[in-house]
Amino acid sequence: METHDHNATINEKTKFSPDMFEKASGASTEDNEKISAPSLSFLQDSWRRLKKNKAAVISLGILLVIMVLAFSAPLISPHSPYTQYSGQTSLPPKIPGIDINGLNGTTTAGGGERFDKYAQVGAEEGTYYILGTDSLGRDLLSRILYGTRVSLIIAFAAAFFDLTFGVIYGLVSGWKGGRVDNVMQRILEILSGVPNLVVVILTLLVLEPGIQAIIIALAITGWIPMARIVRAQTLKLKNQEYILAAQTLGESSIKIALKHLISNLSGVIIIQTMFSIPSAIFFEAFLSFIGIGIPAPLASLGTLINDGYKTFQFLPHIMWYPAGVLCVLMISFNLLADGLRDAFDPKMKD
Repeated sequence: METHDHNATINEKTKFSPDMFEKASGASTEDNEKISAPSLSFLQDSWRRLKKNKAAVISLGILLVIMVLAFSAPLISPHSPYTQYSGQTSLPPKIPGIDINGLNGTTTAGGGERFDKYAQVGAEEGTYYILGTDSLGRDLLSRILYGTRVSLIIAFAAAFFDLTFGVIYGLVSGWKGGRVDNVMQRILEILSGVPNLVVVILTLLVLEPGIQAIIIALAITGWIPMARIVRAQTLKLKNQEYILAAQTLGESSIKIALKHLISNLSGVIIIQTMFSIPSAIFFEAFLSFIGIGIPAPLASLGTLINDGYKTFQFLPHIMWYPAGVLCVLMISFNLLADGLRDAFDPKMKD
């Protein structure tokens, strides 16, 4: 009896009335269902990650400046890169308005005494070369601008062929699998077994020396790393549920490759392409340095370094400037590629 009275007392205390309830307004419910973080696409999220990598962003800015200057060389170069100014050979750098040793047109003699080299050769008033001239009297700044453009053209063209052949070969090999994949991988092993330098030298001996010959030589074996990476990723992706669902719905292999495989492989492809560009630049510079690359009077970073190497002990600036541009390009491309690799990695934690 006492228990019944106790329960009745509790019910009276916890009795609910309509006044205790309020109807939820639309604004309050919308606020509760809002997503705090903005919805970002894959590219937007990758760009957000890339911006956090200061080295990659700075490298991207440096590369953009160099590419704009290089491809604008016919418009901004102060002199013709091929014209030889007799009597003005091996002039030191001279920048108007700057009176700093090494940048004011002065140089040192054998005894260490500094003198004005421009006045010694009888250069006209107002004549100046920002980076000096080479041993044939050609403007070094103009040749570096044109040489950088040639090196970038060769590197981008070689990377394009690597991208095209490597992606197609890797997709076909990984998608088909079985005997087709086995045969295609044995072909890759045969090609990769031959030293790349031997293939390039033989190609340059058969073809006429020039930009086209170097591009073809670099493209013959340069696509092999791309093909292997794409094949490995394709083998991993082709057993995913969305690929099996597309096959079940009757999608053709070409549509699956274009819609699903390439889109999911885009990050890996871009990163590998970014790493292949500095490799092509360095390989072209190496070929030109040993004398089997760009023929005279065309200029590339490799030929400019080779020209400066011959007179390095007496005129070091002729080699230092193109070598510095080459180093900046290599470092910037590699830092940008590292940043892109981190940005495209969806497992990376902020």
